[in-house]
Amino acid sequence: MSAAEKFGQMFFAIGLFAVVFIGILLLASLAKGRKGERVQSLAFVGPALLLLAVGLLYPAIRTVGQSFKNGDGTKFIGLDNYTNIFTSPEQLLVIRNTAVWVLLVPIFATAIGLIYALLVDKARGESFAKALIFLPMAISMVGASIIWKFMYDYRPKTRPQIGLLNAILVKLGFDPQNFILNAPANTVFLIVIMIWIQCGFAMVILSAAIKAIPEDIIEAARLDGVRGMQMFRFITLPSIRGAVVVVLTTIGIAVLKVFDIVRTMTGGQFDTSVVANEFYNQTFRYDNTGLGAALAVVLFVLVIPFIVYNARQLRRSEGR
Repeated sequence: MSAAEKFGQMFFAIGLFAVVFIGILLLASLAKGRKGERVQSLAFVGPALLLLAVGLLYPAIRTVGQSFKNGDGTKFIGLDNYTNIFTSPEQLLVIRNTAVWVLLVPIFATAIGLIYALLVDKARGESFAKALIFLPMAISMVGASIIWKFMYDYRPKTRPQIGLLNAILVKLGFDPQNFILNAPANTVFLIVIMIWIQCGFAMVILSAAIKAIPEDIIEAARLDGVRGMQMFRFITLPSIRGAVVVVLTTIGIAVLKVFDIVRTMTGGQFDTSVVANEFYNQTFRYDNTGLGAALAVVLFVLVIPFIVYNARQLRRSEGR
């Protein structure tokens, strides 16, 4: 396809979008009264619902149906794919790795973000200090993985070390370590990358929550002699509890879908694969669409509790 044809298609799509949008506005303006308000609401919400149905609901239903079929999708095999996920050693390793990610990343990212937010709160150069820890959020996960690949780089002891961690180990008199190959510690080293990325998000949300604590509450606590850790335990932490829960659950959802880091660093080898990466492998590399679809369904089911809890927490905080 030539460049002129591509531009033609692009302008046609933009024009079609403009015509549809103007048509919706005209139809909505013609409707009057209470019934008209319903028509207007439907006119504005309808296209979004249609796109959700076509782009989300229909693929989800198809994926669930595919998960009960064999590798090429030609034969119904019941729950065999799900049995495989929860009984075969390879898939159990994937589930175990995902569980370790979900357990460690939200806790450590939130804890580090909270401590950092407390330390820089109202300090000189607060904005600059926050920008430093927030910078990794602006880097793609692939870019972050490449940076950390240099950090973990391994060379034999007889050669100069270009990896920061191994350079430090050799300087201290230890042998260099292959951080990416040695299981199960290699999973932890990959998790460190995700924690590094998510700390900035946790810090920003929690710092805003800390600044939102009413000053009169803090002053009253100080008059009662509350200082240091007691201030954190009895005033700060209870006041930002909702924000902490939102940060934990939001990072938990992001971690369940982690793919880029594992794909870039190890490709899922050396016992580091997670559910999202295994879904990709089974579907696109091994042509086992049935098992891939079952993994996608498992991933979706694991995310649901986080979303429901997050939504309830937000509703409670809005109701206060």
